[in-house]
Amino acid sequence: MQRVPEERREPGRPDGGKHSAASVKRGEAEHLPLRNGTALSDGGVEGAEAKGEKGGTAGEESLMMELSRLVQRSVKESSWWERRGVDCSILAGALLCLPPAFLLLGSSQPLCFTAGVLLMGVAHGVLTIKGAHLATHGSLSGSQAGADFWASFFLEICTSFPARAGVHGHIKMHHAHTNIIGLGDSSVWKVPCLPRSVYLFLAPLGLPVITPLVALGELRNHSVFYALRTVLYISLGFYSQYWLLLNVSGFQSPSGALMCMMVCRAMFSLPYIHVNVFQHIGLPMFSAKQRPKRIFQMTHGVLNLPRNPLLDLVFGHSLISCHVEHHLFPFLSDHMCLKIKPIVSSYLKAKKLPYQEDCYLSRLRIIFDRYQELMVFAPSITQLVGFQ
Repeated sequence: MQRVPEERREPGRPDGGKHSAASVKRGEAEHLPLRNGTALSDGGVEGAEAKGEKGGTAGEESLMMELSRLVQRSVKESSWWERRGVDCSILAGALLCLPPAFLLLGSSQPLCFTAGVLLMGVAHGVLTIKGAHLATHGSLSGSQAGADFWASFFLEICTSFPARAGVHGHIKMHHAHTNIIGLGDSSVWKVPCLPRSVYLFLAPLGLPVITPLVALGELRNHSVFYALRTVLYISLGFYSQYWLLLNVSGFQSPSGALMCMMVCRAMFSLPYIHVNVFQHIGLPMFSAKQRPKRIFQMTHGVLNLPRNPLLDLVFGHSLISCHVEHHLFPFLSDHMCLKIKPIVSSYLKAKKLPYQEDCYLSRLRIIFDRYQELMVFAPSITQLVGFQ
């Protein structure tokens, strides 16, 4: 089994990602890194985790290693189609849905036009949520060059967000420090100045406008060349859709084309914000100085939602019903997360570890009822007695 990097290297770094783990070729069992010859499951955790933190025991370490071996066996027995093919086919299908969507948007029949809007919105959601998430983790390619290409395509051209910023925020902060206060505590999703109804049901609709503005702010700390290249890619994504609406769909006014773009791009904005909030906020948060071992950190700080055909398609299993599995094995594809779900859930339950699940409406009710406590005030620190 070949080694893989601890973290996804930032795409396009001129220094080759020297501040990240060394980039090496990924093999069939790429999602289960080796460090000092021992299989681990984090795939994107900083060195302090692997070396063992204060209070850790060999028994606690062996839990993660034992689970890793079970998952490793499943990965090695899986075909390329299971490891990558299923998800690549879904993304290819989303791309193939775009031509008929543009043609339907040119119809004068209300039913056909509505079908075009829905088809465009779903395709855009698949590319910008599922595609961007998989590309951020480097799950779409076995080579670094391929991973960088897909990160630029799905994050910058499709999603209008810098690939480097996406990798840094999601891989190096959120995954490496899940629910660690001040690092990966999901506070990036909090807007305390907004009332709960506005935050949960109105503000997300502005994401198509907010995202590129945030992207410009993220580019301030990068080189002029990278900033210009990223702006070019983001502009290419916007203008391509705008031009096609005018010249293929036949929109008569620029304002009509822009309005259609905003509607399609905002179609899944509400569940996008909700899912990112539901699966971490309201669960135990930990201090950076007393963080538990990774298996306890993830089982206490991550939650699965039930399967939903539409959300599974647009978001991917790793963001909906297999989020616990995804945080334990972040480089696995959506389909592989679904495949190992019975292995992970049965193992955690057998070891008397939490395997947290809740439904969408229940989480929405909790966040709505406890909005001040969870989304405005600073979170309380949880200490897992006996696990620290």
